[in-house]
Amino acid sequence: MSQSLKIAIIGDYNFTYNSHHATNMAIDHSAHFLDIDVNYYWIKPKEVMKFRPQQFNQYDGIWIAPGPIKNPFFLHGIIKNVIGVGVPILVTGDGYKTLLEVLISSYQLNNKNEKLISDNLIEGQQFEKIFISPNSKEFRQLYENYSNIELTSNRYSLYPQLIQYLNDNIAEIEAYNQFEEPEVISLKNNDFFLACGFCPQISSTRERPHPIIYTFMKACQISIDKNSKKQV
Repeated sequence: MSQSLKIAIIGDYNFTYNSHHATNMAIDHSAHFLDIDVNYYWIKPKEVMKFRPQQFNQYDGIWIAPGPIKNPFFLHGIIKNVIGVGVPILVTGDGYKTLLEVLISSYQLNNKNEKLISDNLIEGQQFEKIFISPNSKEFRQLYENYSNIELTSNRYSLYPQLIQYLNDNIAEIEAYNQFEEPEVISLKNNDFFLACGFCPQISSTRERPHPIIYTFMKACQISIDKNSKKQV
């Protein structure tokens, strides 16, 4: 019998938020689809800030959940810390902009203190439709049989030179939205570190699990298999 996956969900869980409830459900959908056992644990950001580096490795995957985050300062530190962790990482929603801010700071991309990322272009907590345009071969395959309409409460415009630098040196732009802005990115020097501004979990169903979610969980499964072989 295969070992159960352990996934840490980092966020200030509130059952009244649709995106939080959908996060739990999307994991269940993909676990059923992949026929695997999954245990997931919501951990508050203020608790994660106390983690030592090796504590992240007790999990087979880490999901930075959508907000609201009670203290956004914690999220910056957490994302900076997990970039070097050797397990699959998924970021959905608010953490997408935070990741970009961490990359800008880490690579010193804003010496002139210019505004490289816009404020949220969606007002309030409402969700709007966006249309995903896959840019990579992998994402074209993911969305081949899945609707490219997603829901988001976070949308940003990025400075063109920032996009160019990210694409050339740090990240792969996996997909754009209909406004020709990067909507999904992955980090080049990580086996699996994927971040999207929208919330794929919201459109996931038991009959049609979201491909981003089950791809993340497949990566977690591969990671646990590799670690098991190393221990033999």
